[in-house]
Amino acid sequence: MRSKLFVPGTRPELFAKALDSAADGICLDLEDAVAEARKDEARHVVRDLLQGDKAGGSGKTLIVRVNAMDTPHFEQDVACVVQAGVDLINLPKPESPDHVREAVAAIARAERANGVDRPIGLLLNIETPAALRTAAALALADKRVVGLQLGLGDLFEPLGIVRREPAAIQQAMFATRIAAGEAGVYAYDSAFADIRDAEGFRAEAMQSRRMGFLGKTCIHPSQVAVANEVFRPTDEEIAHALKVIEATRDADAKGVGAYVVDGKMIDIPFVRRAHAIVASARSLGLLAG
Repeated sequence: MRSKLFVPGTRPELFAKALDSAADGICLDLEDAVAEARKDEARHVVRDLLQGDKAGGSGKTLIVRVNAMDTPHFEQDVACVVQAGVDLINLPKPESPDHVREAVAAIARAERANGVDRPIGLLLNIETPAALRTAAALALADKRVVGLQLGLGDLFEPLGIVRREPAAIQQAMFATRIAAGEAGVYAYDSAFADIRDAEGFRAEAMQSRRMGFLGKTCIHPSQVAVANEVFRPTDEEIAHALKVIEATRDADAKGVGAYVVDGKMIDIPFVRRAHAIVASARSLGLLAG
């Protein structure tokens, strides 16, 4: 999921366009993009979309960002939008492992009530100081957690940290990525609010890719192509990965533990990375088979 495009739950006129877009994932938002007075309307509009043929046949990762657990909307959101077409529930502001487990229990109840037989995963937002400090524990709280998503605006603004301060961004990205690595889940990058600054979006996406993030949140369709380009394995990376895999086969046959490819010493961590690059390239249709 190189790109995930946010769509407000109260904008059904945008749903078809989003589903037809080049975004790998669509996040239907019931939280920040929906005014308090329209929360009930949004959850029912989103439910109707998820129960229709258009969503199920899109081939995209379908995500719903529900309201936080300390709001009066969380339980109603989950009960309404946990449908067969949903891949992930995006949970804002989880504060403890118990919060995560409570969310999982609510999702499981809704699955039983709505006849959903495939477990829905959780994407946890890391957007508070407590969540950043305990990110690994949050990710390890339940096997349904598949990823951690950084939320720089929510994390920085209340603390008076400038949203585009490079040192702060780097530290938050690193902490989130290491926590995700400890838990064996992926790290996903934050939204970038200035839709006029395409180069700023690109630069931040490239930074997160270098940090090992899976992809980036998009709040406007114009950002999708950039995210898809940045988080695509490059031709050079694919070529090197194929060389590594071929050299590994040869080394294994000869009983060699470490060897050189393109002037670089290769051992097990580099082999794992090569296989991940090749798998990504194949999933994107960049390699046959």
